[in-house]
Amino acid sequence: MKKILIFTFLVSFFLTANAQNSKSTSSASSAKTEVSDPDNLASQFFSQVMGVAISATSNTKMYQFIYDWLGTPYRLGGDTKKGIDCSGFAYELYNKTFNTIIGTNSRNIFSMVNPINKMDLKEGDLVFFKIRSKSISHVGVYIGDHKFAHASSSRGVMISNLDEPYWQKYFYKGGRVLESLKNQLNND
Repeated sequence: MKKILIFTFLVSFFLTANAQNSKSTSSASSAKTEVSDPDNLASQFFSQVMGVAISATSNTKMYQFIYDWLGTPYRLGGDTKKGIDCSGFAYELYNKTFNTIIGTNSRNIFSMVNPINKMDLKEGDLVFFKIRSKSISHVGVYIGDHKFAHASSSRGVMISNLDEPYWQKYFYKGGRVLESLKNQLNND
């Protein structure tokens, strides 16, 4: 209920702001286009809620999925909104937004990606961590502007910043799902 109220408030805020802008500028037609473009409104909304630049919110389906799961409690091995773990969250997100089946634990998910550097991350890439371990123990999904969505064992599904000292300390690598695997998995 709380999410619906926030969403309604933000949408009405953006509609009001765009309506005021169209009155105060000579380019009323371009402002009207922005108001009537639902993808633009969604991008603005998710940009505000998730703290990423509007230009980074091109995949509104992914952001809607993340928004719907925010606050879901953590449960090891879970895969529902009653409780989910980090790999379950990544699995569900990839399945529902990219139509791609990935592994069900962070280590086997890593075996399905092309490792990439932190500075090369793009929206939808995976981020892997070695938290107090020599092997990969956590996975999240990069959403832009150094932020990623994940299921935290202490706070459930949330958005965190890769620049926070904790995540900097344990960051291992980013990963982009290999096209050949993506095609193979989707054709099986």
